[in-house]
Amino acid sequence: MNEMIHTIQNIFFIQSASLISIFIGIILLSYLLEDLAIITAASLSAQDVITPTMGLLAAFIGIASGDLGLYFLGRLSTRFRLLRYKALTNTHLRYLRKKLQSNPMLNLFIIRFIPGLRTVGFTLSGVFHIRISTFFISVMSATAVWTAIVFPSVFFLGSSSWVKTSEHQWLLIPIMTLLLFATNRLARKKISKELT
Repeated sequence: MNEMIHTIQNIFFIQSASLISIFIGIILLSYLLEDLAIITAASLSAQDVITPTMGLLAAFIGIASGDLGLYFLGRLSTRFRLLRYKALTNTHLRYLRKKLQSNPMLNLFIIRFIPGLRTVGFTLSGVFHIRISTFFISVMSATAVWTAIVFPSVFFLGSSSWVKTSEHQWLLIPIMTLLLFATNRLARKKISKELT
């Protein structure tokens, strides 16, 4: 049993991999699931596979570059006449455009914390030509706050002696990911009720 657990830990914690490949892996993981990337980086840091600075930096770079990628994808989509027409004439998108342009800094900051709005909100920021400096400052600030909340929480939990001495320490990643996922779903339902 202990051999199997040790093998699973080696797979999850990539002990034989180089630090650069772990760093790049966290960045790539953030393109799929941002919260999972933060949790993985914090867990690897707690297990002394990478330094906390390296894990935090990799998660932040991945999330920030993904957000900028969505923005530029939106900018690129305005080259297509049909998409531009839909964005300008759709009633719901007009409402979002008005909100984003009325106070872009605050609205983009808030969007970072509302599950399900990040992809749409950040892409529409590019479609509606929100200034890149405004977008960048707002989104990076929100990303820094979000990462500063999640990363230390997981890191300190993973660094606790009862987790480090447990043979099931690798379960921290899936458990914390499910916890964040459930929290995000509850927040999304609450926000949906308030908007309707």
